[in-house]
Amino acid sequence: MRETCHELAGKGFIALCPDLLWRQEPGLDLSLWTEAEWKKGLTLYSPYNLDSGVSDIVDTVTVARTINRASGKVGVMGFCLGGLMTFLIAARGNADAAVAYYGGGTENHLAEADAVSVPMLMHMGEEDEFISKDAQRKIKEAFASNSNVKIHSYPGCSHAFARHTGTHYDPAAAASANRRTWTFFDQQLR
Repeated sequence: MRETCHELAGKGFIALCPDLLWRQEPGLDLSLWTEAEWKKGLTLYSPYNLDSGVSDIVDTVTVARTINRASGKVGVMGFCLGGLMTFLIAARGNADAAVAYYGGGTENHLAEADAVSVPMLMHMGEEDEFISKDAQRKIKEAFASNSNVKIHSYPGCSHAFARHTGTHYDPAAAASANRRTWTFFDQQLR
């Protein structure tokens, strides 16, 4: 997440990364991707309260609008759980644009798809081991008639294909997804 924030800052954006897990374990830093950290992350993922998370992100967006020299427009971007939260913010929240990378569990909340009224991109690896092909089909169908939402699929890519330190990192697909994201944010937030 730190590297992603640095990349966004390098493109001229003000990048904030809220601690989504502060209610469960304040100050948690999972950055080494050891087996123990992976298990710890999964332990925290299941009981995560989505409604509280939405509230936290709405508060973060509200603060971000007031940052000195900011445009006043705010985009939300997330990966995995953050991708799901990005979708939920696009449906319920106060962002101006949203980019979801492989939002785990999105297919379980598609009743909210019609509420997405802000421009949103979604990036999904076609071979995602956590988002089945059936789930991907359902997601695409749910947004098929929503002109605000554009979904990009990446053939041969697994979950976390754009995570710099991930075991499934795909440099070409990550570069393509990130270029699309930066162009999208340039168009929507400046």
